[in-house]
Amino acid sequence: MSPRSDPTNDVTDESGADVASDPQRPSDHVDGTAQAPSDGVNQPKLGVVGYVRYFWRQLTSMRTALFLLMMLALAAIPGSLVPQRTADPNGVVQYKADHTTLYPILDKLQVFDTYTSVWFSAIYLLLFVSLIGCIIPRTRHHWQALRTRPPKTPARLTRLAGFRSAAVQADTLTGGGSGTDATTSLPSVDHAISRATAVLKRSGYRVERFGDSVSAERGYLRETGNLVFHAALVGVLVAVGIGGGFGYTGQRLLVEGQTFSNVLGSYDSFNPGRWFQQTDLKGYNLTLDKFVTKYEERNLNALGQALDYSATVTSQEKGGTPKTTRLGVNDPLSVGGTNVYLLGNGYAMQVTVRDGEGREALTDTVPFLPQDANYTSLGVIKVPDSKPDQLGIRGFFYPTAVKNARGAFTSSYPDTENPLLTLQVYTGNLGLDDGVPRSVYSLDTTGLKQIAGTDAATASLELKPGQTKTLPDGAGSITFDGVKRYVSLDVHHDPSQLWVGGFAILSVLGLLTSLFVPRRRVWVKAVPRNGSDQGEYDLEYAGLARGEDPNLERAVAEIANRHLSDLGVRMPS
Repeated sequence: MSPRSDPTNDVTDESGADVASDPQRPSDHVDGTAQAPSDGVNQPKLGVVGYVRYFWRQLTSMRTALFLLMMLALAAIPGSLVPQRTADPNGVVQYKADHTTLYPILDKLQVFDTYTSVWFSAIYLLLFVSLIGCIIPRTRHHWQALRTRPPKTPARLTRLAGFRSAAVQADTLTGGGSGTDATTSLPSVDHAISRATAVLKRSGYRVERFGDSVSAERGYLRETGNLVFHAALVGVLVAVGIGGGFGYTGQRLLVEGQTFSNVLGSYDSFNPGRWFQQTDLKGYNLTLDKFVTKYEERNLNALGQALDYSATVTSQEKGGTPKTTRLGVNDPLSVGGTNVYLLGNGYAMQVTVRDGEGREALTDTVPFLPQDANYTSLGVIKVPDSKPDQLGIRGFFYPTAVKNARGAFTSSYPDTENPLLTLQVYTGNLGLDDGVPRSVYSLDTTGLKQIAGTDAATASLELKPGQTKTLPDGAGSITFDGVKRYVSLDVHHDPSQLWVGGFAILSVLGLLTSLFVPRRRVWVKAVPRNGSDQGEYDLEYAGLARGEDPNLERAVAEIANRHLSDLGVRMPS
């Protein structure tokens, strides 16, 4: 029995170590004879600073940055599913009316202000911090790597990728190399390594000579591109965050013949950035000359579908000359530092209303909102100056009016082939003097008396362009003067556009560089041949890639071929 297996021979020191079997093995080792009771692994406790460092490293890891980037993309989805207050305030009002139960929940979650919400901003800021935390240490490390000499040549190149060897001896000389001749002495080792250094430099490598070998590396541009890509992402975040505060968006409905001036009071709705000032509005005028829509007329299955629509507008900046241009779908107009987009269109009614005393109480062009694909439109005409009572008129416009089976009017085509305007007329107090804002597109009939319509003795009034109808109860008359087209414009000013575009291009260039520039090292080494007294030696070539580099072996072969051709040495088959 060996001393280790004989319990009578166990010898332990004062610390409990089994010095008889292994003086260096502690007594609580798994193979030790004396097993101390253990309650588990004891790990060092992390203090406040330790936890801060741990969470900082987790936040600034590339994995966390990619995760936050994915979360930011997911967080932006609600902004495209529901209307946003900054871009479509009327859409938010309509959503509230259509979804009375769901709206309060989404509003508390700030879904209608997605891009300024607390949760979106938190992801945005965390991504910003994570990217900066990734970039700064990597930049410092990359800068140090750029100043570091290439590594020494490994002792055995045979283990590396693309290894090849060529013998430099009398029967391998071709006589075509620099400094050599087939009938004279072999090129020296010093000359061969010097020429290898020159070949590698011409190929874009950083080189360092170590005795009878040369070490070369290239591909630091790969990491440079990677850093440029991430820095450009930070630039995009900064540009969007800061530039958005100085921008603004506004909406304006413009009827043919009307002119819009770029002043705050001319907008139907306006959403400024947090640092916007009225002085940021550059003065210009925009006149809608004509609006044209092209409809499908040949394909019966798509009859009346809009193929294209465009507006002819005349713009004039302050102190400039008028310029007439086309404004189309996805073809905005750039004027006065803003982009003007064509969002929608519809019909506006030209009407003249005379009150019961024969006075002209209203002459206006009133926009009607489309209700279907054939542009059946609904609008409201309010006449607060009418005597003896105020008039409220709810109208329906049918571009191509036809009667359906139930005898009700509908539109069968979106163009004005048979225009018809039907009106329901109310009298009473419209509540316009109560100080409560009221929509120009809706009519509150509470407390009003209907004098023409479905609930009155007189049927709804039917008018064609140019016709005049007398209102019941001596309320006056209304004339349908004609139809005009209108467009809905979105005016957008974003001073960060150029910056965002520049950073986006820079990020793409950096990404392409990081993907297609290989990081590799190449070595050329001269190894004397054993037993040779004629100065013969072998030239060895090998490479090493950092990451995937399917072209490494070919690159090593090309360098070897150029080098051997320069020396006048035949490449072995």
